[in-house]
Amino acid sequence: MSATIDTYLAYLRDVRRMSPNTIASYARDLNALAAFAEKNSHAVEALNRRELEAFARQLVSSGLSPRSAARTIACVRGYYRFLLLEKRIPIDPAEDLRAPRAWPALPKYLDLDEVDRLLAQPDSSEPRGLRDKALIELLYATGLRVSELLSLRAGDINLESGYLTCIGKGDKQRIVPLGHDAANWVRRYIADARPALLKSRKSSWLFVNARGGGQLSRVGFWKILKEYGLKAGVTRDISPHVLRHSFATHLLERGADLRAIQMMLGHADLSTTQIYTHVLEARLRAVYDKFHPRK
Repeated sequence: MSATIDTYLAYLRDVRRMSPNTIASYARDLNALAAFAEKNSHAVEALNRRELEAFARQLVSSGLSPRSAARTIACVRGYYRFLLLEKRIPIDPAEDLRAPRAWPALPKYLDLDEVDRLLAQPDSSEPRGLRDKALIELLYATGLRVSELLSLRAGDINLESGYLTCIGKGDKQRIVPLGHDAANWVRRYIADARPALLKSRKSSWLFVNARGGGQLSRVGFWKILKEYGLKAGVTRDISPHVLRHSFATHLLERGADLRAIQMMLGHADLSTTQIYTHVLEARLRAVYDKFHPRK
């Protein structure tokens, strides 16, 4: 990787305070750019506008989705803007570089029956099952990102008042309400399952793994959710993000304000939250087509 790419990633990490997952994503995108430059016998800093447009076309022709290609090109624009501000290049060759149009994909979500079946799967009579029950109930009740959920500490949740505090993207803190059912399951987990899993060890994490009281990993939770989804007979793909989409979709269907959902999800821009209105419109269309006598 180019030294300037390393410098840019360090800037994103230390100054912009982007998350490790975002940094890793940017590193993959810029590695692809560096490989393209090397293949064409150029330093990545020396690529011109025509070559960058060829790189953009290569992204699409290689089978990358329009959304992923658009993200990569946005990353490339940020990199060259950084080089220009640092006076490492005289002009910005990526200014207004066009990305393939990214058609918004409708988010995948579960219906209420699927959610109920999923929530019924963990065996709450044993510590690990009670932990899993509390995890899934809390995720569906709050719509947290999986990283936010697994990064919760015991002091971040106020069960009596029914809310939690989490740190989202960009290190932004937000308060998210949670319902009585989720609060009760978390209370039971803290009282009965967490001490049994820790076995006299200490941990600051709210949800701990079964091996040594460390933080439950994203991959570990994904596998847990996948296993319960299979047991519940949920045929569609299931992931923590699908439950996040389900949370938002079900709230919107029941008349929740879009801006309130935006705040609970931690979206910086309302346009990100508006994708859920398309889900609602699609469902209304299906209901209309099914029941209206004059189609």
